[in-house]
Amino acid sequence: MPILVTALLWGTTGTAGSLAPGGAPAAGIGAAALVLGGLLLFLTDRAAWSLPRRCGVRERWLLAVGAVAVVGYPLTFYPAVTRTGVAVATVIALGSAPVFTGLLGWLARQGRPGGRWAGATALAVLGCAVLVLGPELTGGGGAVDLLGVLLAVLSGLSYAVYSLIAGRLIAAGPPSAGVMGAMFGGAAVLVLPVLALEPVSWLLSVRGAGVVLHLGVITTFLAYRLFGHGLRHTSAQSATTLTLAEPAVAAVLGVAALGERLPAVSWCGLAVLAAGLAFLALPGRR
Repeated sequence: MPILVTALLWGTTGTAGSLAPGGAPAAGIGAAALVLGGLLLFLTDRAAWSLPRRCGVRERWLLAVGAVAVVGYPLTFYPAVTRTGVAVATVIALGSAPVFTGLLGWLARQGRPGGRWAGATALAVLGCAVLVLGPELTGGGGAVDLLGVLLAVLSGLSYAVYSLIAGRLIAAGPPSAGVMGAMFGGAAVLVLPVLALEPVSWLLSVRGAGVVLHLGVITTFLAYRLFGHGLRHTSAQSATTLTLAEPAVAAVLGVAALGERLPAVSWCGLAVLAAGLAFLALPGRR
């Protein structure tokens, strides 16, 4: 349940981001949200302050790699959205993440994904693609931007890497909030130079500050606190598949709040996505 609630919160990202002032750089929005959310995750949990000191050398390296991967997500995903559009970037990033997680987890000897996970993931990825790309499939689309596609794939890889690392560290015993706080706190520091290089005048407006507050507090701080809690009870492989519910939430929110319209094929994709997630969420071996 915490993972699905996380997906619900992440699903508001696109709607919130669309309300940013004109001229606000995509990477700057992501960096500002990460700085705010990452610092909140770090400062509100005492375990995060001492975790790097109490960890062994191997765990410190994992925390460092995880922090770099956290930074990599907004720095690749938001430019991918700019080049390919929200639909294509979302499908590639979120659709590739469970595949990367399964393969990397297997290579890291964290367990070989089962047939149930593979079937549920295939259904969920297919449904996600049909749901999000439905309007383009029915209305035609332009040429694919290969660099944008590569950036989206890299964002999916980043998401998979820090999900696996967080899951491994949490499984070793430390509090989930401490692990997420230490990892995202490090990421907040690492991304500061990026924020410093971007125009920040948009942050001084009421709308700009409101967007960053929502993205930083709701979709980063609260969402990743829940995501870390969920990783204690759910494998990273299953967690990244369950978060494919995010585009479904975003699509429904767009229809309800922004007056967007979805073609029939997108609603069919939503049904397939829901079936895949329900299959994975059922009790039993995964």
